[in-house]
Amino acid sequence: MSSLTFPILQVLADGNFHSGEALAQQFKVTRATIWNAVKHAETLGVEVFSVRGRGYKLPQAIELLDKNEVLKAIGEQRAWFKLEVLDEVASTNTYLMQQKGAAHATCVVAHVQTHGKGRRGRTWISQLGASLTFSLLWRFQCGAAALSGLSLAVGVALIRALMSLGVNNAQLKWPNDVLVDGKKLAGILIELQGDLEGPSAAVIGVGFNLNLPKNVLESIDQPAIDLTTIKQINQSELLGVLLKHLADVLSSFEAHGFIGLRNEWLRYHAYENKPVRMLLPDGRDVQGMVKGVADDGILLVETALGLQRFSAGEISLRGLE
Repeated sequence: MSSLTFPILQVLADGNFHSGEALAQQFKVTRATIWNAVKHAETLGVEVFSVRGRGYKLPQAIELLDKNEVLKAIGEQRAWFKLEVLDEVASTNTYLMQQKGAAHATCVVAHVQTHGKGRRGRTWISQLGASLTFSLLWRFQCGAAALSGLSLAVGVALIRALMSLGVNNAQLKWPNDVLVDGKKLAGILIELQGDLEGPSAAVIGVGFNLNLPKNVLESIDQPAIDLTTIKQINQSELLGVLLKHLADVLSSFEAHGFIGLRNEWLRYHAYENKPVRMLLPDGRDVQGMVKGVADDGILLVETALGLQRFSAGEISLRGLE
């Protein structure tokens, strides 16, 4: 990668033209070096216009993450967090999983994720200024076996954060999606470390669609929406508010388990008392009526065989027309 790519993108973030000559003078390099750095940006999916006689510009102005603004938005709890802002990374989850001995409440956020991970092997599309992708390491004294329902608890934190920012129509899709108008706004991917009985850690990956180009939205394999369509929110403020609410919810979850958050989660459940089709990994198709979630976060569905329990990671969930 070019070490100049993201400093140059910081300059171009205003959406105006900047000549190659001016950029070369600013960074004390040759114009060829500037050109190479811009070309590297394009390999990351960043579109940069180049016009002879005018220079380089982005299609539109973008807001990049500002670490100080994130910490300010967290508020009093900012001392809890170790925040690391990366220019580019394959996957924030993978990066954080590989950091041996990382401190509790370490948060890694990237301007660009080149191989972001979604649930069930999917790819999370992440583009500069268009997506917010971050991972949070949270250490628990309990074992991994006691963390059932964690992804649902995280969903509650995301809804609380959105409501505090004026987005009041978001809902939750079991077990780990945030929806607005039935379209996916955000997703959660949790990877666990540690013993089933002893101390454990969760790497909590969160991806938000911020301002996705129309062609990208249409390429996603399910209906999707971005935050800009709903409300203009600075992504640094968004991340800070999300971390603030995650700290509150995760502390509650460790003390009381999912049962303490269950009723709140149900208030936001998009498919409560609605007919659904469960697509199982073995290809079977089960239809039924959603009847809430159990105290451990297991989905309850009334089917032709009676009330059945479905655990996270085994099914896809689609509302019936």
